[in-house]
This record gives sequence, C-alpha cells and structure tokens, in this order.
Amino acid sequence: MIQRVLLLGVCLFFTISCKETAASKVKVENIKQAKKRDLILADFPIASFDKVTYDFGSIRYDELVETTFVVTNTGKADLIISNAKASCGCTVPTWPKEPIKVGESAKIEVKFNPKGKKNKQSKSITLTTNTANGEEVLRIKGFINPKPEY
Repeated sequence: MIQRVLLLGVCLFFTISCKETAASKVKVENIKQAKKRDLILADFPIASFDKVTYDFGSIRYDELVETTFVVTNTGKADLIISNAKASCGCTVPTWPKEPIKVGESAKIEVKFNPKGKKNKQSKSITLTTNTANGEEVLRIKGFINPKPEY
C-alpha cells in the first residue's frame, strides 16, 4: 500500500514538473492585442460624480424629496447616458439625453417618494453609459419616519 502511494506521488511529481510554466505560455501576439485594447479603452469617457451616495437623513412619511447628482465627463470622448433605472418605483431619475462633451457637466435629478415605506431605506439608480464599465451606480438613502397612529 505504501509503495503504491509513493509510486503515485512520484508519477504525479514528474507529470506536474514537466508541464510548461505560465510564463512560457504568454504569446507575444496576445501582449500586442492587450496593448491595442488598452489604447482603445483610454479613449472612453469617464463619468466623475460630485457624490455617488446621498443621505436624505430623516424624512417624514409624506415628504417628497429630491436631490441632484452632478456628473462631469473627465474622459476623452463624449459621455452618453442611455438609460437610468431605479431599484424601486418610488425613485424616479431624470438624466441628460444629450451627450456630455469632454470637460462638461450635467445634472441627474432623483426624486424619492417615501409613501408606504418606513424606517431605513436605501435605493440605487443604475446608469447605462458608454464608459469602460458600461454602467455607473448612484445611491440614495434615508430614514422614513412612519405616519403617527392616533
């Protein structure tokens, strides 16, 4: 039994040690393609936000609230926001439909209706963009004070 285990171990050692190393598998063509890809990605727009999370703090159960996020294009191509989708129907984003030129800024307005909600709430707004990531996420949060019961 011990001899079989030793034989298996020796065979396994030689099998593993004879394989190519990871460095020997790198192809020059792959490195060239990666460099080209990185140059293309460098021309993408970059969405820089004044904030990515906004805390409304304490909100009354019937208080409609809103905030504005400012996005600046700090990349090398026009920034396009093709869609903005909130995680809940109680959150409504309004976003610029025109491309945001390099160096320019635009506003993304977010309205939140706390009706039917209570306690701590957190919602996200996912922007579909032409940035390298393909999307950017903004968040709002707050504490909803429930309707008093008399």
